[in-house]
Amino acid sequence: MSLYPAFLDLKGKKCVVAGGGRVAQRKVGSLLKAGALILVYSPMLTPALSRLKEKGLITHFPGACGKRELKGAFLVFSATDRHSENEKIASLARGLGIPVNVASGEAQSSLIVPSVVKRGPLIIAVSTSGASPAMSKSIRIELQKFYGSEFSVYLKGLSRLRQKALKTLPPDSRKHLFKRLASSDIIKRIRAGEIRSPEDAI
Repeated sequence: MSLYPAFLDLKGKKCVVAGGGRVAQRKVGSLLKAGALILVYSPMLTPALSRLKEKGLITHFPGACGKRELKGAFLVFSATDRHSENEKIASLARGLGIPVNVASGEAQSSLIVPSVVKRGPLIIAVSTSGASPAMSKSIRIELQKFYGSEFSVYLKGLSRLRQKALKTLPPDSRKHLFKRLASSDIIKRIRAGEIRSPEDAI
């Protein structure tokens, strides 16, 4: 399987989740962090999803998820406990041209969710193109050891510095500065705890 990696801005986008179990709960959790507008279709919800519903963080419909419910969605996640239902929803979503992720099998998916390491602005996504989700998870766990919270602190500082530099420095000076503050040596020093902010590096 040949995949095209991409990061999506889901803020305010309608995302449909079919299913109310633990798998659906994980999908909803990731979508919430991305700021998506989440519609959940399932007769039952986990306690955690019920709490999200009570807080108004998701919209819940106890009925079935069909073609009408999918229209206008930006993404669809089919995570019911029935393989045939997941296949049906996937087929409907593909027919509408909507990217769909099927929890029970990647063969029906047009969207594969990678294993993710997130450290503030830093997002590292890992996929084995469906060959081994378990290995994706193992690689993610390994990467977590190499990229800790110190990278979140540094990158947030770098983002602030970048905005200032864009307003005050000429293009050549900016390019030199940004390259210097993102070098492999800087990465080693961040990891070693020698520097915490771009100002330390300067």
